Amino acid sequence: MNVPVNVPVNVSVIASLLSDASRSAMLTHLLDGRFHPAGEMALAAGITPQTASFHLAKMMESGVVVAEKHGRHRYYRIQKSADAEIIEQLLSLSGPVQITSLRQSVQMEKLRHARMCYDHVAGELGVSIADSLTERGLLYKNGMEFAVTEAGESFFNDFGLELGELRKKRRSFCRCCLDWTERKHHMAGALGQALAERMMQLNWLERDSSSRAVRITEEGRERISALFDIPL
Repeated sequence: MNVPVNVPVNVSVIASLLSDASRSAMLTHLLDGRFHPAGEMALAAGITPQTASFHLAKMMESGVVVAEKHGRHRYYRIQKSADAEIIEQLLSLSGPVQITSLRQSVQMEKLRHARMCYDHVAGELGVSIADSLTERGLLYKNGMEFAVTEAGESFFNDFGLELGELRKKRRSFCRCCLDWTERKHHMAGALGQALAERMMQLNWLERDSSSRAVRITEEGRERISALFDIPL
């Protein structure tokens, strides 16, 4: 299926992919926006490499997932941030994940606290930031978008974000993305991505190497709490 670059795949197509437990686990693993090998996703879903290959072929056929070949290996990721947001929102409607082990419980707690939703911050941290900025009059909701107030323009510019440049990007400026674990909105779109990248650039956040969890550094805990006026 050939899908235009900036058009999200039909919701029903993504819902169909998520209806299979193995594909749902694999797509959840890909929500960090990075490339992953098939073997890693097979392990995440608890299935054989052959079965993973079958599911990956379906996800690629739908246009949700793309692959890159490096040497003898192929690496996969979700093609568009808009599709990742749809996946996150559909997961939020599916109810809590069943915890069957201590390891899974620890990992789930990390994901609930702070994680990447493709290219922006989600979880308790992402929702707390969006809530605080809204309560302080720096953002306001306009339908399914966050709009930036005049005071917000100054806030983000002082933080090193060029809002004028972000608005020129061929994507939503700042979408309301329904959080999978918190059932509230966090910031997505070009502004959400730029905010996450800036916090990582400042070493306030560090990405987990094996999952989409995000760790708040000691400096980040102090700085984020002060900047966004949230308890950490």
